[in-house]
Amino acid sequence: MAYFGLYAQQHRGQESAGITTFDGTRMHTHAAMGLVPDVFDESSLQRLCGDKAIGHIRYSTTGTSALRNAQPLVVRVRGEEIALAHNGNLTNAADIRAELEEEGAIFQSDSDSEIFVHLIAHSMRNHTLEEAIKAACARVRGAYCLVILTGGRIFALRDPHGFHPLALGRVDNAWVVASETCAFDLLEAEYVRDIDPGEMLIIDGDILNSQQLPGAGEVPVRQCIFELVYFARPDSLVFGEEVYSCRKRMGIELAKEGPSKANMAIPFPDSGIYATIGYAQGAGIPYEHAFIRNHYVGRTFIQPTQGMRNFGVRVKLNPVHSVINGKHICVVDDSIVRGTTMRTRVGKLREYGARVVDVRISSPPVRYPCFYGVDFSSPKELVAANYPEKDLPHLLNLDSLHYLSIDGLLRTVKHPDRYCLACFDGKYPVPVSCAEQCAACACHAKA
Repeated sequence: MAYFGLYAQQHRGQESAGITTFDGTRMHTHAAMGLVPDVFDESSLQRLCGDKAIGHIRYSTTGTSALRNAQPLVVRVRGEEIALAHNGNLTNAADIRAELEEEGAIFQSDSDSEIFVHLIAHSMRNHTLEEAIKAACARVRGAYCLVILTGGRIFALRDPHGFHPLALGRVDNAWVVASETCAFDLLEAEYVRDIDPGEMLIIDGDILNSQQLPGAGEVPVRQCIFELVYFARPDSLVFGEEVYSCRKRMGIELAKEGPSKANMAIPFPDSGIYATIGYAQGAGIPYEHAFIRNHYVGRTFIQPTQGMRNFGVRVKLNPVHSVINGKHICVVDDSIVRGTTMRTRVGKLREYGARVVDVRISSPPVRYPCFYGVDFSSPKELVAANYPEKDLPHLLNLDSLHYLSIDGLLRTVKHPDRYCLACFDGKYPVPVSCAEQCAACACHAKA
């Protein structure tokens, strides 16, 4: 079940995968670099004995893409084994790590996730595990969803701002937790509810115990809007929103704000498809596929190096010549981050005879680094941060370009006051330490 849960969420990370199980006496872990079906086979799964498990797929925002950073992290604290998996990014990680190392802590990885392990271990000298987890959460700032396995219990918790999704489900009289509900669909599990921002659920057999983390209810909820724009699977429920419908509404709003006289609206598969459907419906123009995707190539956005991104863009999509040649095309996509993908694909459209290429983006320009778990941390990488919007069509080889406005984006969600828009407007809900800013070259951008 853990394997298939990870398999359903492979879009959230492609660098490494791991599962830790508990058999009532001891833990068993298997983790390696690569995709879920490459990391696990029948033999490795058979060795993961037990009836409780947590799993993780990694998409690095801090720390290198290396096996030492694969999760779950497993440690022994005062005779008790603890396994931990983390989604998110801490904004004061460098400061806390320096303090812990000064006190003698030895880190085995360069991931910010290991900070939780050290903080919990330190607090367990004088506190219960529940108290130690809360004490650790009180020290850190930023985005975190955690699942922790120890002693047959599973802890599932979400930071008080609720940056990233975490959902609770039920299958075969057992509780399951996942970042996205698409994992529940594959397991034929029933979605029960979201874990609330600032909530810690303790799952002990059939018993659920809900507790509040420090800061719960004292800070505004700031869910990552980019989950709905790009990151989550369209068949998931995220933040109470059906992602598919949300992206269609973005396309409809975009058609109102940025009309085009194109013969057709086309997506860059796959993440742009659903906004394009909405745009075509809103604009009253045909929806076509001018590119066919090779589904055996990973998502370009979350590959760890620029060289791999460039290769992925070239091999990922192949054009349909007859749909393109001589046509006025409106391309609808969810975002432009670095510009690499857009330049390459528009070049293909030109190569195969597109007469006019308009581009419409179903989110605002990404101008600011994200410190909460999305991999565009350096302003040097953000094309909209380095060029005026009026210059981008020439830079990207377009005839016209229009982004969805922030107001238009917020009209597509049920609770517009609950979202983090920092990558669009630079208003960060959680302070970022100078060390973290310098690590992302953001001090230079703010100077």
